[in-house]
This record gives sequence, structure tokens and C-alpha cells, in this order.
Amino acid sequence: MTSTDLLHVENLTVSFGSRRRGLEPAPVVDGVSLTITPGECLALVGESGSGKSVTARTLIGLAGSGSRVSADRLEFAGRSLTSLNGGQWRRVRGQQIGFVLQDALVSLDPLRTVGREIEDALRLHTTLGATERRKRVLQLLDDVGIPDPELRAGQRADELSGGMRQRALIAAAIALEPRLIIADEPTTALDVSIQSQILAMLGTLASRGAAVLIISHDLSVVARIADRVAVMRAGRIVEAGTRSEVLDRPQHEYTRALIRAIPGAHPRGQRLVTGARPPTQARTGDEPAASAVQPAVLQLAHVTKRFATASRGSFTAVDDVSLTVHAGRTLGLVGESGSGKTTTARIALGLTTPDAGHVRLLGSPWAPLSETARRGRRSIMGAIYQDPFSSFDPRWSVGRLLADAVSGGRTSRQRTHTDRIAALLESVGLDASLMNRHTRSLSGGQRQRVAIARAIAPEPRVIVCDEPVSSLDVSVQAQVLDLLDELQERLSLAYLFISHDLGVIRHVSDTVAVMRAGRLLETGDTEQVFDAPQHPYTRALLSSADSLP
Repeated sequence: MTSTDLLHVENLTVSFGSRRRGLEPAPVVDGVSLTITPGECLALVGESGSGKSVTARTLIGLAGSGSRVSADRLEFAGRSLTSLNGGQWRRVRGQQIGFVLQDALVSLDPLRTVGREIEDALRLHTTLGATERRKRVLQLLDDVGIPDPELRAGQRADELSGGMRQRALIAAAIALEPRLIIADEPTTALDVSIQSQILAMLGTLASRGAAVLIISHDLSVVARIADRVAVMRAGRIVEAGTRSEVLDRPQHEYTRALIRAIPGAHPRGQRLVTGARPPTQARTGDEPAASAVQPAVLQLAHVTKRFATASRGSFTAVDDVSLTVHAGRTLGLVGESGSGKTTTARIALGLTTPDAGHVRLLGSPWAPLSETARRGRRSIMGAIYQDPFSSFDPRWSVGRLLADAVSGGRTSRQRTHTDRIAALLESVGLDASLMNRHTRSLSGGQRQRVAIARAIAPEPRVIVCDEPVSSLDVSVQAQVLDLLDELQERLSLAYLFISHDLGVIRHVSDTVAVMRAGRLLETGDTEQVFDAPQHPYTRALLSSADSLP
């Protein structure tokens, strides 16, 4: 350990479970070594299951029940952490080491206001009086970029947007001015402008002398903030170095594969996993307009939707929006959280009735109509959601889920459709043996493939994809995007693809629509919008986007 190191970890190993037949359980973290100095940001990168989060939790004494932790050295500010008891750890956490989790809604107390949650740390660990604590809380909320701190301090987590919840969690983590801040996936599933704000905030904390350890599976996020990068796989660090060494000149094949899987670096139609082009020549901006090639499958004309609220009376979620999706093409709908994207998707699906305007499906009226009038054509339209697990019946096997989709929701036995289910699973790259498994036993990537199989089971003409890859690791995301592209090529599917990730939108879309505060601000061919944006908001959004240097 050098005199400048704040954190020094040497040969850290973490395993779970007890010995069986004299054998040690396989380690989840296997011989990890790292150091961080004050004012430095170290990024620990890897996919789900690589051991990143277990490493982070071990550094704050929360490895978990049943864990077995060993290290040749585990020191913070010259003090060994291996022998701390519960009370000593509580004094280190918060005061010396701040911890920011990914899911702020779960991490923040749902019964307390965010102001009270931040203030409690000050009350327990400082000598500040009530008035001084209140001032400090408001200053912290302002520092992390939360507008109207007086109002927000009195609100609970469920009353804040995702971005504000994450910023409130950071305010709580830095309230006691810790010397080390550990941020575990702090920007996953946040829109690009909020991501940029969170990363800028962590960068500011580092510039003020705090050490920052950021845990992420997203190399494009890491490129924005890290001084050094360590790549983790199967519990081990396989490559480490400065940001430019690892991202510009990666040495390990696993690191190179992660970089290749970043969608924004690949043109429309190029496979992310192999880099090869599909059998049909990849589409370019020089080909004829979609309307001259394929018919319109889905049309939204001047749709508007308003919602009543207790605080504001009503607000307009979707305001005079018109969109057209063509067969075999993808329309990317991009915008920040709260821009109206998901409400637009629900109107397109016939799940939300517009207050004005209409939707046509294959040229015939679709909304507003009664569900009874739509039911006979419901199979023409499919949907893929961000979190497939929450849309699955947890009591059903994969086979029963797909049998239900094949039969259109009518009473049906799995064995009646066994061959069809096996073919569906094969078409999305899954083994037929999975049909007897329950979705809770599948990985995130497998669940999303099952969700895609369910969406295509009724042989739809158009699929609404609402953030279908935002919670997936970059390599699994690449596999799913490749799969969607292959299915579109083979089945001439039309996609309305909704995402906050500009790299994903650029890779998958033929045309792009930019949405803000319920209104469409700009539409056009993908390369035109990305290379020569016309609206100031689009330019600001693109300038916030993460990209590899």
C-alpha cells in the first residue's frame, strides 16, 4: 500500500455456503486486488454474476449472510477492515464510506420523506442542531441538482421521478462527506440526460477529493468518468489499466467482446455479437423511403392523452402525436423519463384510450374502439416490455406461457402445442427443454428471449418494444438486439422501439422520433437525426449521450 492509497484490497476472496465432503464452495469473488487514491475514480466493469456487487458490498461489511471472506489485505485509510465488529462497521459506513445502490426506490425508506432520511444521518453522526441540519439537507438536495429542494425534502420516494430518487440517494450517501463513495450501477435504466447529470455529480465529488468506485456493466458509462478501469469476469479481474489503455487498447478478448457489443458503434443491420452483416444487405440512408417500399402497418394520428392529478388538476401526457410504422422497418421513439413514450406505446397497443386522435392498424380503425371490437385482431400486435418477469404468471411454466400465446389466450393444453412451442423456443435461440422450467429459474437474457417468443407466437405484424434491453448486460443486450433484427428480416415485422438509450436507438432504427413533454419535436431518418439534428432539444440530448472516446 502506497502512502497515497485510500483503499487497498489484496487477494480478496468471497464464497457462500458450507464445505461439502471436505470441499470449499466455489468463490464468487476470487483473488481480487485493487487500490483507489483520493480524487480518483476507479470503475469495476463486468456482467451480471461477475462478482462486482459482492466485491462492493464486502468493502462496506455487507457481503451477506453465509459469506466467507478472506483477504491478504483489506485496508481503508491505513486501517484493517477485516476485524471490524458490527458497531465499528456502522461508524465506517456513511461517515467514511458512502454507498449508492442502483434501485433508489427500494433503497429509500418508503415511509419517510427524503429530507428526513438525509437528516437522520446528520442527527445520528453530527452535533448539528435542528435548524443547521435542515439547512444542510436543503443544500445537499440543491448540490445534487434536485429542483425546488424545499418541496422535494417533504416528499417520499414514490412521489419523485427515477432521476430525482437516484439523486436523493446520492445526497444521503454524501451527507457526512465520506472519503470513499461506492456507486453500484447508479445510472442503469435512467435516461441519457439524467445519466449525464449523475455522472457529472460523481465526477465533481472526485474533483473535490473523494475517491469514487463505480460499479457498472456499461463501458460507455465508464468512459465518461473513470480514471482507471478494472474488468471483472467470473469473480476475477481479467484486465486493468487506465481508461485509455483498457477502452482504446484492450488486451483481453473478453474486454474486446464487451466493447464490440456496444450498439452505437455499429451501423443499422450489422450483427453485434459477430460483427457480420445479415443475409439481406444492411440498410443504408441512401435507399428509398420506407413509405415507398413497405405499407404502413401502424398509424397514430394526432393522438392526445390527459390525466387528472391531485396536485395539478390535469396534465397532458401525449400532445397531438402522429407516427407511422412500416412493415419490416423500425421506428425508434426516444426521450427522457416522463416524455410520454410509454403512454404513446399504450395508446398504440389499445391499452389506453386517447382523448383525441385515432390509431389505425393495417389501415383499419384500432383506437378508440371497445376491446370487444379489437379482440379479433389483437394477435396482429405484440409487445415486449422492459421487465418480462413482472409480466409473466409466476405459477406457469415457459411451455404454458407460450401455449397461452399460441392459442390467443383461449383455454389450451401445453401438450397440444408442444411442437409449436419447441419451434418458438428454437427461433429465439433457446433449447426446447426449457418449456418445463419456470421463468424464475431463468437468467435475464433467457427471460427476455421467452418474452420475444411469446410476442411472436400469434404471428403478429407489428411489435411494440418498450425498453426491451435497458436492464440487460451489454453482451446479453447485443444478443437480444441481434435476435430482434433477425426476426424482423425473416418475418417482415414492424417495430415501434422505445428506449432512452441513444446508442441502441441509433443501431436498431430506420427512422427516429424525438419526444419531450408529450410532444414530438423532431422526426426523420436515423442518420439524419443523429448527424444533423434540427431541434435544440435533440442537439442537447445527443450532447449528453455516452460514447466511447
